[in-house]
Amino acid sequence: MEAVNLLSSNRYTEKQIGYLFISVLVNSNSELIRLINNAIKNDLASRNPTFMGLALHCIANVGSREMAEAFAGEIPKILVAGDTMDSVKQSAALCLLRLYRTSPDLVPMGDWTSRVVHLLNDQHLGVVTAATSLITTLAQKNPEEFKTSVSLAVSRLSRIVTSASTDLQDYTYYFVPAPWLSVKLLRLLQCYPPPEDPAVRGRLTECLETILNKAQEPPKSKKVQHSNAKNAVLFEAISLIIHHDSEPNLLVRACNQLGQFLQHRETNLRYLALESMCTLASSEFSHEAVKTHIETVINALKTERDVSVRQRAVDLLYAMCDRSNAQQIVAEMLNYLETADYSIREEIVLKVAILAEKYAVDYTWYVDTILNLIRIAGDYVSEEVWYRVIQIVINRDDVQGYAAKTVFEALQAPACHENLVKVGGYILGEFGNLIAGDPRSSPLIQFNLLHSKFHLCSVPTRALLLSTYIKFVNLFPEIKTTIQDVLRSDSQLKNADVELQQRAVEYLRLSTIASTDILATVLEEMPPFPERESSILAKLKKKKGPGTVTDLEEIKKERCSDMNGSAEPASANDESTPSPSADLLGLGAAPVTNPAPPPAGIGSLLVDVFLDSASEVAPLAPGSDDNFASPDLASSEVVSEEPADTVHDADELFHKFVCKNNGVLFENQLLQIGLKSEFRQNLGRMFIFYGNKTSTQFLNFTPTVICSDDLQSSLNLQTKPVDPTVDGGAQVQQVVNIECVSDFMEAPILNIQFRYGGTFQNLSVKLPITLNKFFQPTEMSSQDFFQRWKQLSNPKQEVQNIFKAKHPMDAEITKAKIIGFGSALLEEVDPNPANFVGAGIIHTKTTQIGCLLRLEPNLQAQMYRLTLRTSKEAVSQRLCELLSEQF
Repeated sequence: MEAVNLLSSNRYTEKQIGYLFISVLVNSNSELIRLINNAIKNDLASRNPTFMGLALHCIANVGSREMAEAFAGEIPKILVAGDTMDSVKQSAALCLLRLYRTSPDLVPMGDWTSRVVHLLNDQHLGVVTAATSLITTLAQKNPEEFKTSVSLAVSRLSRIVTSASTDLQDYTYYFVPAPWLSVKLLRLLQCYPPPEDPAVRGRLTECLETILNKAQEPPKSKKVQHSNAKNAVLFEAISLIIHHDSEPNLLVRACNQLGQFLQHRETNLRYLALESMCTLASSEFSHEAVKTHIETVINALKTERDVSVRQRAVDLLYAMCDRSNAQQIVAEMLNYLETADYSIREEIVLKVAILAEKYAVDYTWYVDTILNLIRIAGDYVSEEVWYRVIQIVINRDDVQGYAAKTVFEALQAPACHENLVKVGGYILGEFGNLIAGDPRSSPLIQFNLLHSKFHLCSVPTRALLLSTYIKFVNLFPEIKTTIQDVLRSDSQLKNADVELQQRAVEYLRLSTIASTDILATVLEEMPPFPERESSILAKLKKKKGPGTVTDLEEIKKERCSDMNGSAEPASANDESTPSPSADLLGLGAAPVTNPAPPPAGIGSLLVDVFLDSASEVAPLAPGSDDNFASPDLASSEVVSEEPADTVHDADELFHKFVCKNNGVLFENQLLQIGLKSEFRQNLGRMFIFYGNKTSTQFLNFTPTVICSDDLQSSLNLQTKPVDPTVDGGAQVQQVVNIECVSDFMEAPILNIQFRYGGTFQNLSVKLPITLNKFFQPTEMSSQDFFQRWKQLSNPKQEVQNIFKAKHPMDAEITKAKIIGFGSALLEEVDPNPANFVGAGIIHTKTTQIGCLLRLEPNLQAQMYRLTLRTSKEAVSQRLCELLSEQF
């Protein structure tokens, strides 16, 4: 209270003590806050510059929300008033900046904003400095409102840079004119793209050239303050040049200037030069100039004492790497890795792995590099790195034999890292047969080599090795009994770890009872992995955080033609074996069994694959006419020399797939088509199986997925080509990767053409990729549901359909269909227990569309009423059509 009383004194010393006490000690919840605010108001209105300054300092120091509510409207007026003293303007600008930072919602934008910009022309450099800080912060949030500041900032900067330092006597610091204001103006210009007005742009280029020229002049003082101020302006100018990325001449000059700092005795300068050059490396104009400094950077890596500078050198090597120097840079990084600080080893490992993959011209070099990496820094090689090696080896036939030979040799070392055992186990299990012809790597020697490492490994690795052993049973029948003895031993069958015990029991049983055909199918080679963003790159971005040097990958357009199939690692279904379909979308789904089906009798090629379709498709006699439920799909309609321009009227089957993902899509005397698919958010993956039911080969077999123009913009489909020859009784598989970009109404068409016994066959069927596949179910309480239902009351958002039941009205089947459709089934939401209520969100790449549905059955009349409400009319319409067909 005593301090509050001092505020009303007219003596400066008393008022100052009162404000000081309040700034330091008063809590914003204090009951005295009203009295304090009144005293501040009086001082702001007094027009006494000293008292106004004290009041503004107090508001800025406390900076609470209450202060912002009370004064955010007042301070802009003081700032732009014509009669305000310079010192008060300075304080007002900084005070407003403080309030904007703590409570941006309370600072009203208004007429004053355009007037604040003109403070950049003020005579008093202190006012300009304070105003620049304020405008930079405001411009980051509202760039349009402060666009005019660009030309004013350029002209102000030009006056500072070109003036003789005597003109700015009070603001010259160790012979550098107004360095802090220059830095702030350069930072403000980084909120905007290069100026469009050629005159302003020319003037800015002139300023930047002058700053670069001054950096080359001999220093006017030996004091560190002089070089600090000069370099502060220089580095901010280089940041602006990099930000604009449009003047090749300036970018190359900036690069050469930084190159001189790489060997400077000042550690900070070396660090900043490396950091700025990392950014320059991503510009197509300066990338080559940065590369000329490669030897200096490699030397810094070897000789630099400071770990943070060494880390920047690693970052710069990574950024400057391209096809021409990849082998040299990777070799240097591997060299450095042997002595690198523990804190940065994992990051270097990730970078080496990415560069080796990205710029591998020869994949044998890639395999050698990664195995070397595991040897040198095995503890820092994360799961992602060794998954990635396996993916690349599986996706590239030309490197499989070399990889098997190399890991076999690497495993000879008496002490090898566990990650090497994992890679070795996986690759030999898949491709050990490629080197088994050499007596030095015979099947038994391969097995004994792997088994000698078994007792040294952790449980997940042992689990992986057991999978390798069962693969060996298939690859090398001659060592089957040796492997069975290992699986049969007490240490496996009675293992304390349930995973190892289960694998041993199941693999032993499989090797004993399965015929060689079934064994070959169950244990066949892994199929190629889907093309996705490299998981190692994703991990590096995550480690570094957004907006760092690794994000420059995206910017390197001309070097980004990633020749390698990037594939996301399938998340291991047991933490050890990356299984190809453990998670089809890399999104953490439950493990799915390997989709390759066993070769059943020619009649029903797909029955064994799809549990839920087994009952629908009876085993078929190879030549029977009545092969399919709907007679209008007889083969006569399919065989034709003309391209098929009609889609088979298989709507009944198409609608069966609306609520399920697996089953037989089409069948006639020659061909059976089965599907197995999985969807998660806006992504999906579909396996299409084509079974040849005859004993004659299909030739020139070409399935094509066709989308209309409208559909192409909404649905992004990537199809893998299939083998053009399908043997009699055999089956081929095609993978379709699906991305839903925006909502769509129609379905893609699958067109299949082939020759059978000299006759050209051509057929088309609708592919059941429908909008509801991108549903994510949403649980809601009764209250939330009806509140949202009311919000979607616009007539265009609701679609209703009343229709006759086509199937028996069974409540359990109805529930299953609503869940299969993709929405959540909400229990006890509708007041009438006979009604069904669902909720979900359709995920597309561009938007998310909430959806509520209500199905009211009328048993007496054998009718249904279906009501759908979504935020988009077309979506309501399409979902209503699809769901109505189900009941």
